[in-house]
Amino acid sequence: MKTYVAKEREVDRKWYLVDAEDKILGRLATEIATRLRGKHKPEFTPHADTGDFIVVVNAEKIALSGKKWDKKIYYRHTGYIGGLKEISARKLMEKKPEDVLRFAVRGMLPKNSLGRRQLKKLKIYTGPENPHEAQQLEALEI
Repeated sequence: MKTYVAKEREVDRKWYLVDAEDKILGRLATEIATRLRGKHKPEFTPHADTGDFIVVVNAEKIALSGKKWDKKIYYRHTGYIGGLKEISARKLMEKKPEDVLRFAVRGMLPKNSLGRRQLKKLKIYTGPENPHEAQQLEALEI
């Protein structure tokens, strides 16, 4: 018996619409990362991009539990000595609400070129509108 290996050009990709209003950040991010990788499909192949496209709306209405709005800190480095910058989840939500979800999903994807390609299939919008009506989005309940 041979193991089936999916080829990226043979994969049928769907477009899903996710409403992030009042959804917990981590639980939403795990489901999105699973769909982006394609682990929900029987033809999942770890080294191939077999996932679907995900469009997220209402990203500014996402929820965090407990005191995470003030205690969750995002770090980045400028590349210069002493250039470590930090921002709390509350301030990042005010500045760039879509980045809170993008960082959570990015941490759940592979840390290589495949993961970067899969992350490009995630489209996040702060309001209820999106420019992807032509793709016939299917609503995904999470």
